[in-house]
Amino acid sequence: MSDSLIVSIGPHIKDKVSTKRIMWAVTLSLLPAGLAGIFIFGMNSLFVIITSIATAVITEALTLAVRKKDMGAVWDGSAVLTGLLLAYNLPPQSPLWLPMAGSFFAIAIGKQAFGGLGHNIFNPALAGRAFLMISWPLYMTTWQLPRWRADAVAGATPLALYKEGEAFVMKSSSYCDLLIGNRGGCIGEVCVIALLAGAAYLLIKKYISWHIPVTFIATVALMSWIFNGRAGLFTGDALFFTLAGGLILGAFFMATDYVTSPLSSRGKLIFGTLCGVLTFLIRKFAGYPEGVSYAILIMNAATPIIDRYTFPKWFGWRRE
Repeated sequence: MSDSLIVSIGPHIKDKVSTKRIMWAVTLSLLPAGLAGIFIFGMNSLFVIITSIATAVITEALTLAVRKKDMGAVWDGSAVLTGLLLAYNLPPQSPLWLPMAGSFFAIAIGKQAFGGLGHNIFNPALAGRAFLMISWPLYMTTWQLPRWRADAVAGATPLALYKEGEAFVMKSSSYCDLLIGNRGGCIGEVCVIALLAGAAYLLIKKYISWHIPVTFIATVALMSWIFNGRAGLFTGDALFFTLAGGLILGAFFMATDYVTSPLSSRGKLIFGTLCGVLTFLIRKFAGYPEGVSYAILIMNAATPIIDRYTFPKWFGWRRE
């Protein structure tokens, strides 16, 4: 019998792109933002990144050993990426035990407790960040300004300053400052230009699609313009609210996580739009000035529902 007549289960179409390749590609795309963060805030940022990644990899190895799983999964890049993303969401002057605690939680609870890569409900790095925010809010909301600033020891982020008075923020943080990272914030979120360079690489290589980032960012910008102005409706500074926080980092590198985001294009549009709505509502009405992380985590929980109602029906399917 000819091999051409053999019928087998899917997948029937294979590609060179693997999970491991995607993980390392995303890690590579994040390097410019990390280098910028180290340059802007100093060497402690590098130590935080190294500690976070090392803890994530060690925790991954230990949990795989305990679960008697293939140890080769340690090097699929997912643990390194989780540690890197967590570090990018931390203040640059964080004590080193902080990334250790966050990375351990992210891998052991946020990922392996659900069954490992592909089974986790929430983005592990954001789960680790939420754990740190709940446990040690003072360390997570104490910011350092760029090292060349005279008041570099401590300062607030532009979004935090906005809650104190818009006029002061607009004088101290120009759009150029927001683009190049001349402001306070997390290690990996401040240099928007570096983040956009990495995002462009992922889009060109088609490792991510435009649906979630564009709808996420556009929704935040639109709602901020309409509802977040001091002088009334349609007076908000959309560009400021797009560049000032962690929106670019979250929209391109965390909301697009393959495991925790919808599969279909229509589902991704819904996911991105609702992430934007939640981010705006948290920024506008909640106690925290930033809401990207919590918005993505909330929508991670809604992903199965979105997939259920938006995933394309297979040929011949009929509703019973």
